[in-house]
Amino acid sequence: MDNLIWRILPLLALTASFLYFFYFSNNPKLVYSDCSLIPYNHYWITSKIIVTPHGIIAGAVEVDGGRIVSVVKEKDWRRGSERGDVFDYGEAVVMPGLIDVHAHLDDPGRSEWEGFPSGTKAAAAGGITALIDMPLNSDPSTVSVETLRLKLEAAEKNIYVDVGFWGGLVPENAFNASCLEALLSAGVLGLKSFMCPSGINDFPMTNASHIKEGLYVLAKYRRPLLVHAEIEEESEGLIDDDVNDPRHYSTYLKTRPPSWEEAAIRELLTVSKETRIGGPAEGAHLHIVHLSDSGSSLQLLKQAKNDGDSVSVETCPHYLAFSAEEIQDGDTRFKCAPPIRDAANREALWKALLEGDLDMLSSDHSPTMPELKLLNEGNFLRAWGGISSLQFLLPVTWTYGQKYGVTLEQLALWWSERPAKLAGQESKGGIVAGKHADIVIWDPNFEFNLNDDLSIYTKHPSISAYMGTKLYGKVLATFVRGNLVYKEGRHAPAACGSPILAK
Repeated sequence: MDNLIWRILPLLALTASFLYFFYFSNNPKLVYSDCSLIPYNHYWITSKIIVTPHGIIAGAVEVDGGRIVSVVKEKDWRRGSERGDVFDYGEAVVMPGLIDVHAHLDDPGRSEWEGFPSGTKAAAAGGITALIDMPLNSDPSTVSVETLRLKLEAAEKNIYVDVGFWGGLVPENAFNASCLEALLSAGVLGLKSFMCPSGINDFPMTNASHIKEGLYVLAKYRRPLLVHAEIEEESEGLIDDDVNDPRHYSTYLKTRPPSWEEAAIRELLTVSKETRIGGPAEGAHLHIVHLSDSGSSLQLLKQAKNDGDSVSVETCPHYLAFSAEEIQDGDTRFKCAPPIRDAANREALWKALLEGDLDMLSSDHSPTMPELKLLNEGNFLRAWGGISSLQFLLPVTWTYGQKYGVTLEQLALWWSERPAKLAGQESKGGIVAGKHADIVIWDPNFEFNLNDDLSIYTKHPSISAYMGTKLYGKVLATFVRGNLVYKEGRHAPAACGSPILAK
């Protein structure tokens, strides 16, 4: 009997293969691909809630060859003739996929912290269709053409969503214009620098002179300089471990006061003005990452915008979700830099976001291994700083935003339209004919508790500050360039995301 089974199996496999390929070859609209969970290049997505740049409509989105080819209202859709393959999502939200411009995937070199496969699987499950990888935390950092090539090699066939790359501006390359130009010509979307120690040995901090040189080169390419804006100052930030318990969050908070952000932003804006007005950096754009200070730092940026400076600023969901008063002793999951500040500061950040003084949101997904994050029984001064959040950006923003009346259109603006503009990606960021079919489908009313029972695709879910919270908003499906890459717990068989390189 066993011999008979083994003789029949090859015949059954051959027959199945024949029937499979016969089926696809005789159905020209069906195209099998490991890149997608559906065998269609041309199809329609319908819903009562489609978020477009011109408002919310009931209607349909036509996708063909990886791009959106038309967006029609329901009345026009109903009048149409045979439409072909239709995916009807009822009253689920159809929205442009999220674009996260600030994520650390740590590949290559520190993939035990995170990595392209795990990070982009988490992104797809969270409705993120593109993310821009930061130049540090990987090993080596992305500061040259050679190190960018290592990033591209690590990403090949390992990314489930589209991934772009920021290059690093460090003292080593700042005064070498040819090195920076080669890096930009190779496709990085802009440069990133730190004005304080980054915690990564091969990514040292920059000063005003380095930043000036970076702006000069970036102006030629019309690409942004992103800056971690904190300058260390002698203040109450000098902590005596014998007096201040390092397990208290308040101890850590004193080490990075708002004045650090204010000093850095004041210097940045001064340098920017000096180099732009009639100078060689005319046209360079300055972007402040993860602003946490809603006080003097924000006022400086508001004034700069009013003066016509080319400057933008992001904040992160963890600054909008949490406050210093809520962080328990020893819970180093909440440690990040700049730090999470008090509840009044959180309220002011929400006000600034709603009024347009903050331009966009990003994750600053900065994971590590549990033994580094939960170091020394909750020592805030020694634990790694970074919030792990990539898969839950959409429900976190939606859940905490309900108190402030956040709308679906605002989500699309903060997470899609403006990030696409910063990254120079005109083909992304909106449900508009001609753009990539980067789309997330989600249910804003679905309630769940974020715990170990869920499928979480980042490498170390336990270190996330969001574990244990109740959230609203379930991602049902994620399309990247027309491919259905995620559907309710399933990913496409192959990782077919594309690298995003500037031209």
